[in-house]
Amino acid sequence: MATSWKTRLIHPAVSAPEGFRSLATPVHRGSTTLFSRAAEAQDNWNQEVAPYSYGLYGTPTTLELAARIGELEGANHTLMTPGGQAAIALVYLAFSRSGGHVLVPESIYGPSRDLAIDMLAGLQIEIEFYDPLVGSRIAELFRPNTQLIWCENPGSVTMEVQDVAAIAAAARSHGIVTALDNTYAAGVLFDAFANGADVTMQALTKYVGGHSDLLLGTVSVRDPGHYERLGRAHQLLGMAVSPDECSLALRGLQTLGVRLAHLEQSTLAIANWLADRPEIALVLHPALESCPGHKLWKRDFSGSASVFSIVFRDDFSEQEIGRFVDALKLFKIGYSWGGVTSLAVPYPTQRRFRPYGDRLVRLNIGLEDADDLIADLESAFAKLAAPTGAGTDCSRP
Repeated sequence: MATSWKTRLIHPAVSAPEGFRSLATPVHRGSTTLFSRAAEAQDNWNQEVAPYSYGLYGTPTTLELAARIGELEGANHTLMTPGGQAAIALVYLAFSRSGGHVLVPESIYGPSRDLAIDMLAGLQIEIEFYDPLVGSRIAELFRPNTQLIWCENPGSVTMEVQDVAAIAAAARSHGIVTALDNTYAAGVLFDAFANGADVTMQALTKYVGGHSDLLLGTVSVRDPGHYERLGRAHQLLGMAVSPDECSLALRGLQTLGVRLAHLEQSTLAIANWLADRPEIALVLHPALESCPGHKLWKRDFSGSASVFSIVFRDDFSEQEIGRFVDALKLFKIGYSWGGVTSLAVPYPTQRRFRPYGDRLVRLNIGLEDADDLIADLESAFAKLAAPTGAGTDCSRP
């Protein structure tokens, strides 16, 4: 059938030759996906029922990344989300209902706390915060309407290591879902499912992406019933992800092992150096005995990552600590972690349940030379001790 050139722009009769093979996963973009016959057309989020029904539910690029994350975590199903916070929201909304009770550790990621307080409270879901070191005593907090328990291991600022196995065992005996934010461990340094978690999520934004240039999250499960609840909520919330972002994350997976090993070595060297500094009262790194829950880290983790916190002595003011952070050159001021660049952020008003006051600074160690980062920190300490102006002496004994 003869067609005009305008129609051939949409329906070409030519294509590239077949047979191209590459080490890179192709980037498949698309909103509308095509069916062979009218009888096959159905709007279904579950790829096991209808592999490709609409681009919202994933393209081959998206689903390959989800499958690879699931494989690493030992999950049966993994769903992609537009970011870590979206993954957290998906879990909250899939497993808590109006009139329910949700337990959240005091050490939880700040935006997760805000979501619980601001949004879930408006949906008549009661949020109760608990000491992250509570372990099996979590059962004392259970109510008949408790629906969900969150864990974060370790806490992303105050770094408490939780006894996830004990919490999950207590929850399971009462039919309560246990969800874990496993971002610190990149899904590989801590085996969430072996320790009893029902649902595990992570922000691929961090270690899997690895370069501070993408936003993605995942939620993984083993139980088919949990998968159904999450999948339906995922569909209704329209949590589409970009295949371009997924392509970057697939590339990041290839170097994840090398980066984690390097980051662990550099971070431990810097954390141990900071532990000997006279200005520092406490180093909150899970691999150091000074960190709450350190023995649990030794029992449960196969390694440590790049983020940790330091607590200044109590005679340093918030302004002085801000001046220390401002004096850093290689460390940039910014949130998140897991990228190639070292970061420093003060947390003056966060997590008041531990007596750190305004003296906590979180560090992320990047891929710079560890000796250069130590020199940068040493220079900032020296400026912190120097007088700031006439008649002012901020020196320390």
